[in-house]
Amino acid sequence: MKTREQFPTKRSMLLHFLRGSKKYFAVCLGAVLLATFFDLIRPKIISFTVDAVIGGDAAQVPAAFTGLVERFGGTAGLAAKLWIVALLVVAVALLGAFFRFLFRLFNSKGSETFVESVRNGLFRHIEHLPYAWQQENQTGDIIQRCTSDVETIKRFLSEQLTNMMRIVIMIVMSLWFMSGISGLLALLSGLFIPVIVTYSMFFHTHISRDFREVDEQEGVLSSIAQENLTGVRVVRAFGRERYERERFEAQNDVYSNAWIRLSRLLSAFWSIGDVISGLQVLTVVAVGAVLAVRGTITPGEYIAVVSYNSMLVWPVRGLGRVISEMSKAGVSIDRVRYIMNSQTEQDPEDAKRPPMDGDVTFEHVSFTYPGDAAPVLKDVSFTVKRGTTVGILGGTGSGKSTLMYLLAGLYPLAEDGGHIRVGGVDIADIAKDHLRENVGLALQEPFLFSRSLAENIGIAKPGADMKSIRKASRIASLEDTADRFAKGYQTPVGERGVTLSGGQKQRTSIAQMVIRETPIKVFDDALSAVDTETDAKIRQALLEESKDSTVIIISHRITTLMHADNIVVLNDGCVAEQGTHDELRAAGGIYAQICAIQASGMEDAADREKTAGGQPADGTRKGGEQDA
Repeated sequence: MKTREQFPTKRSMLLHFLRGSKKYFAVCLGAVLLATFFDLIRPKIISFTVDAVIGGDAAQVPAAFTGLVERFGGTAGLAAKLWIVALLVVAVALLGAFFRFLFRLFNSKGSETFVESVRNGLFRHIEHLPYAWQQENQTGDIIQRCTSDVETIKRFLSEQLTNMMRIVIMIVMSLWFMSGISGLLALLSGLFIPVIVTYSMFFHTHISRDFREVDEQEGVLSSIAQENLTGVRVVRAFGRERYERERFEAQNDVYSNAWIRLSRLLSAFWSIGDVISGLQVLTVVAVGAVLAVRGTITPGEYIAVVSYNSMLVWPVRGLGRVISEMSKAGVSIDRVRYIMNSQTEQDPEDAKRPPMDGDVTFEHVSFTYPGDAAPVLKDVSFTVKRGTTVGILGGTGSGKSTLMYLLAGLYPLAEDGGHIRVGGVDIADIAKDHLRENVGLALQEPFLFSRSLAENIGIAKPGADMKSIRKASRIASLEDTADRFAKGYQTPVGERGVTLSGGQKQRTSIAQMVIRETPIKVFDDALSAVDTETDAKIRQALLEESKDSTVIIISHRITTLMHADNIVVLNDGCVAEQGTHDELRAAGGIYAQICAIQASGMEDAADREKTAGGQPADGTRKGGEQDA
């Protein structure tokens, strides 16, 4: 099994996702080199114009351009035709602008291609992470890592890292040109560079720490917002609007304060940078003016030095910004890398794809959830014969649903945790996709997507036609309900099925499972929100449709389980008793006690119904479902 990190370093992950963007960034770097070149020669042209053309000092004409200048009548001829020099400056500026345009164009293409690659990779990776990982990590935080953190990395690449080459070239070339004019001025200007780099490195650690805190607090805030938006009906039903609002505002206050602390640090960082940059400009301008007055440098050279120094201020400040933004990007890369390095589900070598229509056997199954001390299941053993129906009864926390999660391979069993076999093959040796394609789950609290009713049913079987969807709906007693909707099967169900009642969502989940036609069907309390009449109708339809299927029904309702071929009673994670309905009633154990309690409750409800004039007194509608 793969255990090593997929991306041991930040660099390795960036290079992986940059594979489709390298060509764009290569063109981008070429364009920025040419743009920088044309920016750097402008001051030289201006210096030449001031000293040689306007000043008439032919000695200032570079030897390489003497012949060209003579073709225009020498420096005197150019002085009479200054428009030629002006046109040259404009042409150089336009060329620089053109290559800056190419730089930004290919920079945008490269960064957006990179972001697309990261998001696709993250989504694909998250879909294959274990169910336990999904339970351990908050949805809001995962979303924040896949959106805000990815954007932070993109900004660093597109706005900072791609400018690094230009910054280095500008610094080196500006100092080189300045040193050709005055070594003293170049030295004075260059002395400020290590100062800026040093204080930037000092702030780097602190900015990284505070930005990590901001990122984590934003993840918590996103989780609260996501939970409240998806659970808005529950919040309103229990009148918890004020509590949830105060909870959100409290976390928002924590998040805002974290940003304020970071902003103070960034303000100090940029303020110090402004002071140092100002001192750099002031020093060069003042010393250069003194040298020009003394005649050490010419007026044209002075203008060129000031221009190069002005060009140098931005790159030096940019170098500090790169170091600052590197702190934020480093945090975001680590947060994204955490997801990409999380271990995905792995099939064993030579994973099997056996027929899944055999007996389902639980052999001495014991299981403890990650992070819990007490086991949920303890030495559970029973067999579901092929083509039979087994009912599972037990109190809350007895491990009923856990058995089904284990059967579907959502949690792996420990080496000493027993075995679950289908047709004699251990499910640990079966390919996960094959296992889940053949085990249908209908849950008590199903998740429906914000699509139409037909799409939610058909999502379980790609390419399903309306005939199949209607047949599955009819078996799940959903067809009449769907036909009563204004748009029928095309009715949007809202996010998480918010427009449907509890019973309608459960019946949609049953239709999803039926349309898949799996050899193993599991109903995890999937009939709890429907009334007993609809419960019986659905079970009868399933019995006729699924004669060859192996069916496992989990329920608290005796009437749902009583016709099963075998009933397993769980108590505190152990098999307390098992047998048929009649055998368990005769045994006088837990099952018999629950039978007596529920029978008594049904008789009391029937008496109250008669007293109320025929309307059920247990919160159900005749022939309908429990009130949502």
